[in-house]
Amino acid sequence: MREIDRVLEQLQRAYDGDAWFGSSVRAALEGVDARIATTGPLESTHTIAEIVLHVTAWTREVTRRLRTGVARDPDEGDWPYQMIDTEADWAAVLEDLETAQGDLLSAVAALDDLQLDERIGDVRDRELGSGVSLYVTLQGLAQHHAYHAGQIALLKRSASTPA
Repeated sequence: MREIDRVLEQLQRAYDGDAWFGSSVRAALEGVDARIATTGPLESTHTIAEIVLHVTAWTREVTRRLRTGVARDPDEGDWPYQMIDTEADWAAVLEDLETAQGDLLSAVAALDDLQLDERIGDVRDRELGSGVSLYVTLQGLAQHHAYHAGQIALLKRSASTPA
């Protein structure tokens, strides 16, 4: 098996598969409607919708980095804001996430194993995620998905638990 195929499997498991850590992003989002997505248990926490917009932005940014080799913040910003008033609005946000993930997997599938060692940016900037290999970047995105899937699962649980 090629290493690229292993990376693809990890990205797929974190997003939509049989994730070892618990619920994948998609599994955590099952049953979340617009009301749940936009309601936070505490004023200082992100909502599920904000987390989904953030994950989408970073998934797009990693895809762009694979194509350009240049690290920068996502075009939409680190924590983009979008008004979600209706179920149709929420469905569009979820569709954007799905499209971003599909574009990422296509870009990764087009790589060969040797490209995994290429660096994105020359200078290490932890916050920006530069100065690391494509391999580290892609594994980091799988970890990012896992982290936020856990947050989504907790927020969803808190929305369904009476106060």
